[in-house]
Amino acid sequence: MKITNKDLVQSYILTSAKYDYSVYEKRILYRIIEQLQDHLAGKKLNSEYTINRTIFDDLDFTMPISAFLKDEKDENHNRIKTALNSLYDKKIEYEDKDSWQAYTLIERPYIGKRGEYVSFRISPFIAKAFLNFTKGYSKYELATAMKFDSIYSMRFYELLSNQKRPITYSIKKLKIMFQIENKYKKNNDFFKRVIEPAKRELDKISPYTFEYSPIKTGLEITSIKFFPIYQPEHRDSNLQSKDLEKKTSLSWDLETIIINYLKETYIFSDEEIKNNRKLFIQAQDSTKFDLLIFLSENKIQAAKKANPKGWIIGAIKKQLNQS
Repeated sequence: MKITNKDLVQSYILTSAKYDYSVYEKRILYRIIEQLQDHLAGKKLNSEYTINRTIFDDLDFTMPISAFLKDEKDENHNRIKTALNSLYDKKIEYEDKDSWQAYTLIERPYIGKRGEYVSFRISPFIAKAFLNFTKGYSKYELATAMKFDSIYSMRFYELLSNQKRPITYSIKKLKIMFQIENKYKKNNDFFKRVIEPAKRELDKISPYTFEYSPIKTGLEITSIKFFPIYQPEHRDSNLQSKDLEKKTSLSWDLETIIINYLKETYIFSDEEIKNNRKLFIQAQDSTKFDLLIFLSENKIQAAKKANPKGWIIGAIKKQLNQS
């Protein structure tokens, strides 16, 4: 498996969704996020990867089977066939105080008998859900995510990566997210089979790991407080250098994902972004609100206006003045 490492930006809707995937299913999911992100950014895809849009706006993906394997051999592609078949049958659920959503990840999985490539289709709804940042987003290294042997390591890596403050989850909530409500009835088993193995693997290879503190309600442990810990020795040095350049450079510019979200969602031209670049950079660098989330939250309201681009520019100015 050859990986060009990069930081993936993942919608919190997906990070906190309810699903039970195998490690191979998660690797397929990571590759979909990677290719969608590159596609949105207008980057030229690796020659082994293709995304084609149908007349109904479905997206047809083609990827090498090796993209989902680490060091394993997969005789007759059985592991990947099993993962694709399982993904085809499963749904992802997300629920908060505002809504409930459910969707299947892939359609039409296909592997040629003599081929080394897999193809499948995702719906426009899935693509939009993956780029919906209204609930926030997490940011993590692709290469690290693909290395994990435990599905729980993958989930906790997504939840804790780039977190600066402690976060608390009830055990019930975690079990629902991981779809293991009927497993590990005793809390000791849950800690032994889920929390501790994930922590050990994150300690070993991840830029982010955690310490944790059980929280009791009466005599029973009902929640867990997680304390994110940054491990710079496991951070990709090239990505770390890029982060440092962004923080120290006087010419720090707009992030690619912001530029392409403006172009894709608000139909800004390159010239229009250039003309408003100072405003967008000011908003991006603001510590009072997150520009990507703000753009995602206001896209429906902006679309109803006679001049959506003018309206969102005015809304950003107003938000900066209020901050």
